[in-house]
Amino acid sequence: MSAHQVVATKVRAIFPTNAGCAVFLGNADKVFVIYVDPAVGSAIAMTLKKVSRERPQTHDLIGRIFQGLGAKVERVVVNDFHDGVFYGRLIIHMENELGEKKIVEIDARPSDCLAIALQESSPIYVAQHVWEGMEDMTEILYKMEHQDLGFSKDEE
Repeated sequence: MSAHQVVATKVRAIFPTNAGCAVFLGNADKVFVIYVDPAVGSAIAMTLKKVSRERPQTHDLIGRIFQGLGAKVERVVVNDFHDGVFYGRLIIHMENELGEKKIVEIDARPSDCLAIALQESSPIYVAQHVWEGMEDMTEILYKMEHQDLGFSKDEE
């Protein structure tokens, strides 16, 4: 198995917690949780609900900077997990006025990666080894959705 294999996922739901937000990330096969701080959780929830903001937030600003530079977030990857901490990468495609192309990979918190990917409508992936190491939380997500406790959930 290649170390570069990834699993396509999406943000399935987000729920408030005492310390921030629980982001349920997954696909039809499995769901797992990434805990994020309240500010990024709010940005993710607002994007899922398509709530417009009066003034640009940090993730909006980043998207506008990318746009101004002619860059596009090609994809994001939750690429590692160590000692209870997730790691992420933004994969950015850039093209200059001469048509020269460049792919840039930037280390970033997965929470920021998720917020930016949602705002830019970019795909979200999880490294296969991370995916396999996560406990399946599909049943818990199902129960929480039916209790209607959350900020937002993705309508399928």
